[in-house]
Amino acid sequence: MTGASGATYGVTLCRQLLAFGYHVHLVVSEAGWRVLKEELGWETTRRADVLNERFDGAIADKRMTYHPLADIGASIASGSFRCEGMAIVPCSMGTLAAIASGASTNLLTRAADVALKEGRPLLLVPRETPLNAIHLENMLKLSRLGVRIIPAMPAFYNGPQTLDDIVNFMVGKVMDGMGIEHHIYRRWGRPDDEQ
Repeated sequence: MTGASGATYGVTLCRQLLAFGYHVHLVVSEAGWRVLKEELGWETTRRADVLNERFDGAIADKRMTYHPLADIGASIASGSFRCEGMAIVPCSMGTLAAIASGASTNLLTRAADVALKEGRPLLLVPRETPLNAIHLENMLKLSRLGVRIIPAMPAFYNGPQTLDDIVNFMVGKVMDGMGIEHHIYRRWGRPDDEQ
């Protein structure tokens, strides 16, 4: 998770992945912590404790591993560490630019670089508007390298009634990109009971 607005997307994705039985490795940028505090009202000084509380004991019972941003020696910084992929949700334009230029200056950008070099799925959910030419060029560059760019652009064909419906649509699109079967939003052309 980075400092782009939309922390609820990242939190909801983590909750869904945990509910589906995945082990989640979480890195949050400094700006990401600020967004968690400002948008969701999280206390951010006792970080591992807060994550454990907010994700129902997932750190304590080893379903989630929290890696501090500066821990460049963490398991996920190595290509020899096996994982199914990586999603950066939300993804700031600064993080996106660092990945596009190959600048591995912290654990988050290093883990993304590892995903690229190992040919593993890498999904980015940029949340910025309007976009300038540099943003678009960086997204195009990464897309050409096989990175899935999933902008935080919710659909309304599914008749969302709540903010959760809108968030779940975006999280569902990320899960689609990861190849995870789910039913958290109604798909086009399907009745409500068939999601």
